[in-house]
Amino acid sequence: MALPELPDNPCLFPDPVHALDQPNGLLAFGGDLSPTRLMAAYRLGIFPWFNPGEPILWWSPNPRGVIAPGEVVINTSLRKWLRKTPYRYRCNTAFDQVLGGCAAPREGQSGTWLSPQMRTAYNRLHGLGFAHSVEVWLEDKLVGGLYGVTVGNIFCGESMFHRHPNASKAAFVALHAHLEGKAALIDCQLMNPHLARLGVYEMPRAQYLALLAAERDRPMAPELWIPGEWPCPLTS
Repeated sequence: MALPELPDNPCLFPDPVHALDQPNGLLAFGGDLSPTRLMAAYRLGIFPWFNPGEPILWWSPNPRGVIAPGEVVINTSLRKWLRKTPYRYRCNTAFDQVLGGCAAPREGQSGTWLSPQMRTAYNRLHGLGFAHSVEVWLEDKLVGGLYGVTVGNIFCGESMFHRHPNASKAAFVALHAHLEGKAALIDCQLMNPHLARLGVYEMPRAQYLALLAAERDRPMAPELWIPGEWPCPLTS
């Protein structure tokens, strides 16, 4: 089966039902990373993911890794760590720095998928109010965080990083505390063992797309993403 190339119209994508089984979710290639195309993709349950030097690849995996705000699993050791470590939490005060942390090569890797092209694209979405960062600070240093895109009432997480133990988990916990009762779902895209330990579970793509269609035109309250400090997420 030949992989379709995207047309010039930035709002047209193949139906995700036609995505490949192997590699899981690969749907199309080509196009660009303009804000119009990116947001059209996210509204259809599609996201870009490709390595430098490759054409832009578009994905819609089945199943999808998801979790409802407030359902994060905080085990005893993580809870103790977060209580004893004086992390501070902020939103949208260092978006590009968070991208830089997520772009840094991981252990055992020599490169990154978060290329300058991708960073530019997500910085544009941030400037338009669609992309947001959750930041973990220790004293005056950014030690962890995550970023993602809001699509109506759903937060589509893209990547997270840490430079201090459990700092990426702390950002995930803070996101849940902030969105509990105020958003329908956190989309984590692809499952991995790290996310599974935090309570993320698999949802069939068809179910995710139906939920997305119901929630994508119900925007979150704008005040949720005003740049500034967030309270400590652990209150009990």
